[in-house]
Amino acid sequence: MTQRTPTRYWNDSCAVAELTHAVERGATGATSNPSIVLEVLGKESEHWIPRIRELATDNPDWTEVELTWAIAEEMAVRGAAVLEGVGRLSMQVNPANHRSPERMLDQARRFVALAPNMQVKFPNTAPGLVAIEEATALGININATVSFSVPQAIAAAEAVERGLSRFAAGGGDVESMTPVITLMIGRMDDWVKVLVARDGIDLKPDAAEWAGIAVFKRAYPLFRERGYRARLLAAAYRNTLHWTELVGGDVTLTMPFAWQQKFDASGIEPEPRMDVPVDPAIVADLLEKIPDFRRAYEPDSMTADEFESFGPSARTLRAFIKSYHDLQGAIRDVYLPDPDVKAT
Repeated sequence: MTQRTPTRYWNDSCAVAELTHAVERGATGATSNPSIVLEVLGKESEHWIPRIRELATDNPDWTEVELTWAIAEEMAVRGAAVLEGVGRLSMQVNPANHRSPERMLDQARRFVALAPNMQVKFPNTAPGLVAIEEATALGININATVSFSVPQAIAAAEAVERGLSRFAAGGGDVESMTPVITLMIGRMDDWVKVLVARDGIDLKPDAAEWAGIAVFKRAYPLFRERGYRARLLAAAYRNTLHWTELVGGDVTLTMPFAWQQKFDASGIEPEPRMDVPVDPAIVADLLEKIPDFRRAYEPDSMTADEFESFGPSARTLRAFIKSYHDLQGAIRDVYLPDPDVKAT
């Protein structure tokens, strides 16, 4: 895929062994967020449990939040080192700060000082768009996450364009910038399935599996027509279509390691299908029966102020914030174990 088409892929984790394997197979980037950090703590426990204890001992006045971010940042730096000379490590700002552009931007400045190949994830909401433009104007490579719809993708791309123009006006080298706009296609599918079950909607069989792909394929030609310099990125894998239907586009696919293994074992030889439209009957069914799909699919169907309350956005923000608190809890269990639980 990466050799025969312009399509690139990232490893959707910063676990060192998985990332190393992915880079050997052509991956050009990786991602991190609180839920990924929590997963990596389990996968690399032999490294991180002693490190948490060491940091807690050496810094007795640190808060739990400071300890949590010290671990998340070290983990990102380890992943960025694997990608040195290959691509960037995309690290998410604190999801609990999603309402404050200033706090998100302050953390972004800190992240990019950690390694030369850091990219910073901001939520694609009204406050996030402010931070995206400001960060881009400072020369920070952004990744717009918590993003599911064509209106969100366009709004983020426009924010990037404004930021790039400001950066260039100050003498910045925009040619070296690699901003990306994520569409979490699997989470769009998830939301359609929630609505079908919740509201008793009679949707065509398997139509929900195409919702995120249809949104992505609607956004892609608009990006090309308008000359946006940000690159679209597909995330949140749920099925094989999220791979095969997007091959051939000048886009990036961020794949969890388990899905990479499934695709490798599938025997499927991916052919370029980005420009093959989704069955019009499926799109029509989704547009007719799922109002939130119409909001995701039509370019002018939402304003930035509506992004945060859009169903999949609210669900994902809540999930990311919960993962962040779960991560703090997991670190607490290491440095301050529960005395009621027998040690193993």
